[in-house]
Amino acid sequence: MWADKDYIISLRHELHEYPEIGFELPKTLALVKRELDKLGIEYTAKYGESSIVGIINPDKSHFTIGIRADMDALLIEEKTDLPFKSKIKGQMHACGHDAHTAMLLGTAKALKSMEDKLACRVMLVFQPSEEGIRSGAEELVNGGLMDEIDVIIGLHIENWLESGTVGVCKGASMASSRNIRIDFNGKTAHATLPQTGVDALACAVKCYNSIQYMLTREIDPFAKYVYSIGKLEGGTSQNIIADHSYMLSTLRTFDMKVDEYITRRIGEIAENTAREVGATATVDTSLKAFVVYNDPEISDKLLASAQKIVGRESIAEMPAKMSSEDFSQYLTKKRGVFFRLGTRNEKKGCVTLPHNNDFLIDEDAFPIGTDTCVQFVLDSMNGIGD
Repeated sequence: MWADKDYIISLRHELHEYPEIGFELPKTLALVKRELDKLGIEYTAKYGESSIVGIINPDKSHFTIGIRADMDALLIEEKTDLPFKSKIKGQMHACGHDAHTAMLLGTAKALKSMEDKLACRVMLVFQPSEEGIRSGAEELVNGGLMDEIDVIIGLHIENWLESGTVGVCKGASMASSRNIRIDFNGKTAHATLPQTGVDALACAVKCYNSIQYMLTREIDPFAKYVYSIGKLEGGTSQNIIADHSYMLSTLRTFDMKVDEYITRRIGEIAENTAREVGATATVDTSLKAFVVYNDPEISDKLLASAQKIVGRESIAEMPAKMSSEDFSQYLTKKRGVFFRLGTRNEKKGCVTLPHNNDFLIDEDAFPIGTDTCVQFVLDSMNGIGD
C-alpha cells in the first residue's frame, strides 16, 4: 500500500544498533530529527523532555489525530546473532520500540506524501521512557500535548500473534502500574553484638513476609492484581549489622480501589514493622500507568481500517493483559486505542517474548503497522463521534 518497507527496516536496524535508555536518547533523537527534516515535516520538543512531536497539516487543527511511538530500550545484554545487534554493552531493544519508532517514521513519510489530501492535522508523537520509572507519556501530558489532540492511537509488536495479524482488546485491556520503594533505617553494630544495633535488613525481611500474608488474607481472591517485590538489598559487609535496606516492587491491577487498598496497607505494614524493631521506614510510591482503556468505538474504527490492509481473517481479538503501558496516560485525557501488530514467525525463530535477551521479531510485518496507521487517518480524518 503506502509503506516503504526498505526504509522502515533500514531505520529499525540503525536504531537497534544504538539502544538508549529512559530520557537519555541523543542518537535516537538525532535520527528522528534527521528523518523529519528530510521529509520536510515540522516538529517541536516543547511538550516534554527528550520528546519530539512531528506535525502534518499544522493549519488543520480543528481535528487532530495523534500517533504515538516509544523510543527507549532496556538494560539487557543482547544474545542474538543479528548482523545489526546492539553495539552498546548491556543495552538492547528487547521490546520492539526500535520497530515502533521506525514504523512511525514510515507513517510520517506516507502521510507527508498525501498531506494536501488530508482533512485533519496529524501529530506524530515520539516518546521517551516508556520502560523507565518516570513515565515519558506523563511528561508529555503534563506538557499540554493532549490539549492539541482529539484522538490518539499507538501500536505494539506482539509475538503472541502470527506475523501480519492485527489485534485489539476493547475496553480495559492492560493493568495499571504502580512503583513502590520502601527504605528501612536502623543502626550498625558488630555482627557478634547484634543486640547493640538495629538490623534494617532483618526488618525488611519481616516486612516482606507480612506483606505476603496481607495479600493472601486481605485481598479478594477474584481481584485482578499482581504485586511483586523485585529487589531487596541491604548491608555493606558480612560482619556488620545493616543500618539500611530497601525493597523495590511493582503493583498491577484493573481496579483502582484494590490499588489504593494495597498501597495503604503496605505503608502501614512497613511503618509498624519498623516500629516493632526500633527502626524507621519510608515509603515512596508513584502511579506510572493507569488502566489502558481502549475506546470501543475507536477500536472498531481501527479494526475496520486494519481489515482493509490485512483482510478479515487476520483480525484478532486480544485478551486483557496484566502488563502495563504508559500509553494509558494519554487516554486519561482523550479517547484512543492501543493495538497489537503480530510479529510471531516460528520459521524465522521469532517466538521469544519481550524483555528477553534473544528477542526477535518478523520485520515483514512492519508495512502492515504503518499502513494500518495511515488507513486509520484516512478513514477518520473527518472526525469520530463526540
